[in-house]
Amino acid sequence: MEIKVLASSSKANCTYISDASTALLLDAGLRLREVREALNFQVSSLSAVLASHQHLDHCRGIPDLIKSGVDCYVNQATADSLGLTSHRLKIISAMQQFDISSWTVLAFDLVHEVESLGFLLTSGSGEKLAYITDSAYCPYRFNGLTHIAIECNYSERILKANKSISSYLRQQIVRNHFSLKNVKDFLKANDISKVQEIFLLHSSDANSNAEMFKREIQELTGKPTFIAP
Repeated sequence: MEIKVLASSSKANCTYISDASTALLLDAGLRLREVREALNFQVSSLSAVLASHQHLDHCRGIPDLIKSGVDCYVNQATADSLGLTSHRLKIISAMQQFDISSWTVLAFDLVHEVESLGFLLTSGSGEKLAYITDSAYCPYRFNGLTHIAIECNYSERILKANKSISSYLRQQIVRNHFSLKNVKDFLKANDISKVQEIFLLHSSDANSNAEMFKREIQELTGKPTFIAP
Protein backbone atom coordinates (compact mmCIF):
# COMPACT_ATOMS: atom_id res chain seq x y z
CA MET A 1 0.00 0.00 0.00
CA GLU A 2 1.25 3.46 -0.92
CA ILE A 3 0.13 6.38 1.24
CA LYS A 4 0.95 9.99 0.45
CA VAL A 5 -0.50 12.84 2.48
CA LEU A 6 -0.97 15.74 0.06
CA ALA A 7 -2.30 18.20 2.65
CA SER A 8 -3.29 18.03 6.30
CA SER A 9 -4.28 21.17 8.18
CA SER A 10 -7.24 23.41 8.96
CA LYS A 11 -6.79 24.83 5.43
CA ALA A 12 -6.95 21.58 3.46
CA ASN A 13 -6.88 17.82 3.94
CA CYS A 14 -6.20 15.28 1.21
CA THR A 15 -4.52 11.87 1.29
CA TYR A 16 -3.63 9.66 -1.69
CA ILE A 17 -3.63 5.89 -1.28
CA SER A 18 -2.99 3.15 -3.80
CA ASP A 19 -2.65 -0.60 -3.93
CA ALA A 20 -1.32 -2.49 -6.94
CA SER A 21 -4.29 -1.55 -9.12
CA THR A 22 -6.49 1.20 -7.67
CA ALA A 23 -5.80 4.76 -6.47
CA LEU A 24 -8.11 6.73 -4.16
CA LEU A 25 -8.21 10.10 -2.46
CA LEU A 26 -9.30 10.31 1.16
CA ASP A 27 -10.79 13.78 1.55
CA ALA A 28 -10.45 16.47 -1.09
CA GLY A 29 -9.88 19.77 0.63
CA LEU A 30 -7.48 20.88 -2.09
CA ARG A 31 -8.67 22.64 -5.23
CA LEU A 32 -8.56 20.63 -8.44
CA ARG A 33 -5.53 22.54 -9.69
CA GLU A 34 -3.64 21.60 -6.52
CA VAL A 35 -4.70 17.96 -6.77
CA ARG A 36 -3.50 17.84 -10.37
CA GLU A 37 -0.13 19.29 -9.43
CA ALA A 38 0.27 16.90 -6.48
CA LEU A 39 -0.53 13.90 -8.70
CA ASN A 40 1.68 15.02 -11.59
CA PHE A 41 -1.46 15.76 -13.61
CA GLN A 42 -2.64 12.13 -13.42
CA VAL A 43 -6.12 12.79 -11.98
CA SER A 44 -7.50 10.25 -14.45
CA SER A 45 -5.63 7.58 -12.48
CA LEU A 46 -8.01 8.07 -9.54
CA SER A 47 -10.81 5.55 -9.18
CA ALA A 48 -12.68 7.52 -6.52
CA VAL A 49 -12.66 10.06 -3.71
CA LEU A 50 -13.98 9.41 -0.20
CA ALA A 51 -14.91 12.49 1.85
CA SER A 52 -15.20 12.31 5.62
CA HIS A 53 -17.55 15.27 6.09
CA GLN A 54 -18.92 18.58 4.84
CA HIS A 55 -16.32 21.07 6.08
CA LEU A 56 -14.61 22.65 3.10
CA ASP A 57 -11.10 21.76 4.22
CA HIS A 58 -12.18 18.16 3.54
CA CYS A 59 -14.45 18.48 0.49
CA ARG A 60 -13.64 21.73 -1.36
CA GLY A 61 -12.36 19.96 -4.48
CA ILE A 62 -15.23 17.51 -4.90
CA PRO A 63 -17.44 19.49 -7.33
CA ASP A 64 -14.57 19.91 -9.79
CA LEU A 65 -13.39 16.32 -9.33
CA ILE A 66 -16.90 15.15 -10.23
CA LYS A 67 -16.79 17.34 -13.35
CA SER A 68 -13.47 15.68 -14.19
CA GLY A 69 -15.15 12.28 -14.17
CA VAL A 70 -14.10 10.98 -10.74
CA ASP A 71 -16.63 9.12 -8.59
CA CYS A 72 -17.04 10.80 -5.19
CA TYR A 73 -18.37 9.01 -2.11
CA VAL A 74 -19.88 11.38 0.48
CA ASN A 75 -22.54 11.38 3.16
CA GLN A 76 -25.87 13.09 2.51
CA ALA A 77 -24.95 16.14 4.60
CA THR A 78 -21.87 16.76 2.46
CA ALA A 79 -23.83 16.38 -0.77
CA ASP A 80 -26.46 18.81 0.51
CA SER A 81 -23.91 21.37 1.69
CA LEU A 82 -22.23 21.41 -1.73
CA GLY A 83 -25.51 21.31 -3.67
CA LEU A 84 -24.34 18.26 -5.61
CA THR A 85 -26.30 16.09 -8.02
CA SER A 86 -24.46 13.80 -10.41
CA HIS A 87 -24.26 10.17 -11.46
CA ARG A 88 -20.67 10.41 -10.16
CA LEU A 89 -21.98 11.18 -6.68
CA LYS A 90 -22.28 8.15 -4.38
CA ILE A 91 -24.13 8.67 -1.09
CA ILE A 92 -22.77 6.60 1.80
CA SER A 93 -23.55 6.32 5.50
CA ALA A 94 -22.01 4.95 8.67
CA MET A 95 -21.67 1.17 8.96
CA GLN A 96 -22.06 0.74 5.21
CA GLN A 97 -19.57 -1.53 3.43
CA PHE A 98 -18.91 -1.28 -0.29
CA ASP A 99 -16.28 -2.06 -2.90
CA ILE A 100 -14.31 0.32 -5.10
CA SER A 101 -12.46 -1.85 -7.60
CA SER A 102 -9.83 -3.73 -5.55
CA TRP A 103 -10.67 -1.94 -2.27
CA THR A 104 -13.29 -2.93 0.30
CA VAL A 105 -14.41 0.06 2.36
CA LEU A 106 -16.29 0.18 5.65
CA ALA A 107 -17.53 3.63 6.68
CA PHE A 108 -18.03 4.30 10.38
CA ASP A 109 -19.27 7.27 12.36
CA LEU A 110 -16.99 9.62 14.28
CA VAL A 111 -17.49 12.24 17.00
CA HIS A 112 -17.55 15.72 15.46
CA GLU A 113 -19.79 18.78 15.35
CA VAL A 114 -21.23 17.58 12.03
CA GLU A 115 -21.85 14.07 10.73
CA SER A 116 -18.37 12.71 10.01
CA LEU A 117 -17.13 9.37 8.72
CA GLY A 118 -13.98 7.37 9.22
CA PHE A 119 -12.96 4.62 6.82
CA LEU A 120 -11.54 1.14 7.20
CA LEU A 121 -10.02 0.26 3.83
CA THR A 122 -8.86 -3.23 2.89
CA SER A 123 -6.73 -3.57 -0.22
CA GLY A 124 -6.79 -6.43 -2.70
CA SER A 125 -3.68 -7.83 -1.02
CA GLY A 126 -5.33 -7.78 2.42
CA GLU A 127 -3.57 -4.73 3.89
CA LYS A 128 -5.82 -2.65 6.15
CA LEU A 129 -5.82 1.12 6.68
CA ALA A 130 -7.83 2.95 9.35
CA TYR A 131 -8.40 6.57 8.29
CA ILE A 132 -9.69 8.75 11.12
CA THR A 133 -9.80 12.54 11.16
CA ASP A 134 -11.80 15.32 12.81
CA SER A 135 -13.12 13.40 15.79
CA ALA A 136 -12.83 13.70 19.56
CA TYR A 137 -12.18 9.96 19.77
CA CYS A 138 -12.93 6.74 17.89
CA PRO A 139 -15.63 4.50 19.40
CA TYR A 140 -14.52 1.43 17.42
CA ARG A 141 -11.72 -1.14 17.62
CA PHE A 142 -10.04 -2.89 14.70
CA ASN A 143 -8.07 -6.09 14.18
CA GLY A 144 -5.30 -6.70 11.70
CA LEU A 145 -4.50 -3.11 10.82
CA THR A 146 -1.36 -2.63 8.73
CA HIS A 147 -1.56 1.17 8.38
CA ILE A 148 -3.08 3.94 10.47
CA ALA A 149 -3.75 7.55 9.44
CA ILE A 150 -5.23 9.38 12.41
CA GLU A 151 -5.77 12.94 13.49
CA CYS A 152 -3.47 14.14 16.28
CA ASN A 153 -4.60 17.73 16.61
CA TYR A 154 -3.41 18.98 19.98
CA SER A 155 -1.67 18.33 23.25
CA GLU A 156 -3.83 18.92 26.31
CA ARG A 157 -0.89 20.56 28.06
CA ILE A 158 -0.11 22.92 25.17
CA LEU A 159 -3.78 23.79 24.67
CA LYS A 160 -4.22 24.58 28.36
CA ALA A 161 -1.17 26.85 28.31
CA ASN A 162 -2.32 28.69 25.17
CA LYS A 163 -3.70 32.01 26.44
CA SER A 164 -4.41 33.41 22.98
CA ILE A 165 -7.63 31.46 22.41
CA SER A 166 -11.01 31.84 24.06
CA SER A 167 -12.50 29.31 26.42
CA TYR A 168 -15.22 28.69 23.82
CA LEU A 169 -12.69 27.79 21.11
CA ARG A 170 -10.79 25.63 23.57
CA GLN A 171 -13.99 23.69 24.32
CA GLN A 172 -14.71 23.33 20.60
CA ILE A 173 -11.29 21.83 20.00
CA VAL A 174 -11.68 19.34 22.83
CA ARG A 175 -15.18 18.31 21.68
CA ASN A 176 -14.29 17.86 18.01
CA HIS A 177 -10.65 16.85 17.60
CA PHE A 178 -8.25 14.10 18.65
CA SER A 179 -5.76 14.93 21.39
CA LEU A 180 -2.37 13.24 21.65
CA LYS A 181 -3.69 11.40 24.72
CA ASN A 182 -6.72 10.07 22.85
CA VAL A 183 -4.52 8.91 19.97
CA LYS A 184 -2.42 6.99 22.48
CA ASP A 185 -5.55 5.49 24.02
CA PHE A 186 -6.78 4.42 20.56
CA LEU A 187 -3.46 2.76 19.76
CA LYS A 188 -3.39 0.94 23.12
CA ALA A 189 -6.94 -0.33 22.59
CA ASN A 190 -6.34 -1.74 19.11
CA ASP A 191 -4.39 -4.64 17.66
CA ILE A 192 -1.35 -2.91 16.11
CA SER A 193 0.89 -5.97 15.93
CA LYS A 194 0.84 -5.89 12.11
CA VAL A 195 1.00 -2.11 11.71
CA GLN A 196 3.80 -0.99 9.38
CA GLU A 197 3.44 2.79 9.71
CA ILE A 198 1.41 5.47 11.44
CA PHE A 199 0.55 8.87 9.96
CA LEU A 200 -0.46 11.68 12.33
CA LEU A 201 -2.87 14.06 10.60
CA HIS A 202 -4.37 17.52 11.05
CA SER A 203 -2.05 18.88 13.76
CA SER A 204 -2.88 22.34 15.08
CA ASP A 205 -0.37 25.08 14.33
CA ALA A 206 -0.76 26.56 17.80
CA ASN A 207 -1.52 23.58 20.01
CA SER A 208 0.80 20.81 18.85
CA ASN A 209 4.47 19.89 18.76
CA ALA A 210 5.38 17.71 15.79
CA GLU A 211 8.69 16.48 17.17
CA MET A 212 7.14 15.55 20.52
CA PHE A 213 4.13 13.86 18.91
CA LYS A 214 6.31 11.74 16.64
CA ARG A 215 8.68 10.77 19.44
CA GLU A 216 5.96 9.81 21.91
CA ILE A 217 3.93 7.75 19.41
CA GLN A 218 7.06 5.93 18.22
CA GLU A 219 8.11 5.21 21.80
CA LEU A 220 4.63 3.90 22.62
CA THR A 221 4.20 1.70 19.56
CA GLY A 222 7.66 0.95 18.18
CA LYS A 223 6.23 1.77 14.73
CA PRO A 224 7.55 4.24 12.14
CA THR A 225 5.56 7.43 12.62
CA PHE A 226 5.16 10.35 10.22
CA ILE A 227 3.81 13.84 10.78
CA ALA A 228 1.64 14.91 7.85
CA PRO A 229 2.59 18.21 6.16
